[in-house]
Amino acid sequence: MARTVTAGMSIQSPSFGMNEYIPVEFTCKGKDTSPPLLVENVPAGAKSLAMIVDDPDAPAGTWVHWVQWNIPPETRLIEAGSAPKSAVQGINSWGKAAYGGPCPPSGVHRYFFKLYALNTMLSLGRGAGKRELEAAMRGHIIARAELVGLSRK
Repeated sequence: MARTVTAGMSIQSPSFGMNEYIPVEFTCKGKDTSPPLLVENVPAGAKSLAMIVDDPDAPAGTWVHWVQWNIPPETRLIEAGSAPKSAVQGINSWGKAAYGGPCPPSGVHRYFFKLYALNTMLSLGRGAGKRELEAAMRGHIIARAELVGLSRK
């Protein structure tokens, strides 16, 4: 399992490594459920975690697959097909408050699983999306970690 670490924090998956293909079951061709994710070395000062999963290779611009915030900082496992119980899921590019799996229309696309440790809880409504989350996180990020998975048509 490969991972990218920033400030000691890391995110990885037992299902795929850094720059490896995401198994079909976690894509639109499979069960379209989120993959299991492991979180390590969250900084002691973190009050919450946030996550954005997006595809910058989408033809119409970056496509958002999953947005969530107020994930408890003690979270170490995000189980396949689920979000942490107290996390708030924001709106993805399909207009849903849920995970939407990779479904590239052509070629190979990269899917960035970006995890942020924040020094605060966020007060965002359930209708918020990536843009609102990024604005709310500004000035509150104390660590960041990233995992990149691939998928092809």
